[in-house]
Amino acid sequence: MKEGTNYLAYSFLYDDAEDLRTDYEICVDGIACQIGVLKAHVQEKELQEELTKVLTLVFHMNSSLRVKTAVTKEELNWLHELTEKYRETTNHHGIRFVLPQGDVAAAYAHVLRNKCLKLARLMHRYEAQGNKVDPLLYDFANLLSNYFFLLALQINLLRNVPEIDFQSRNYKQFNR
Repeated sequence: MKEGTNYLAYSFLYDDAEDLRTDYEICVDGIACQIGVLKAHVQEKELQEELTKVLTLVFHMNSSLRVKTAVTKEELNWLHELTEKYRETTNHHGIRFVLPQGDVAAAYAHVLRNKCLKLARLMHRYEAQGNKVDPLLYDFANLLSNYFFLLALQINLLRNVPEIDFQSRNYKQFNR
């Protein structure tokens, strides 16, 4: 334990600052907490159950850099199928940027989309230090980001909140 601290909130909190596993675990924990907030803003029982399963998978990701990968290819496939379902129902088949807004639940889903991108970037930094990262974890982080984006669109669709398209001045080649 660190000198002068009597109450340790997390057992790895004071590990070497260069060891990004603790940062990864704190990031994953933050994502899990925000999924809980999102779930609190969702009324549909089916979406609540879905978010409980996603939340469970995210918590399984937590120790995956420190110990072993605790999510499976089957679980990734489940998330992929769910993501594709939302791609179909929202008719989102290509690159389309929208402003991250709408219903409160949709706005939280957009925040989670961003947090999952940060998680993938953090794993890349960890791997750039010479450590191994299971490609399955990259797939989960990236797919979670896509899932939360499409979930935001789905929630806005369910709540009859129109999306506002965004046209980048700098990335015009991606605007369609």
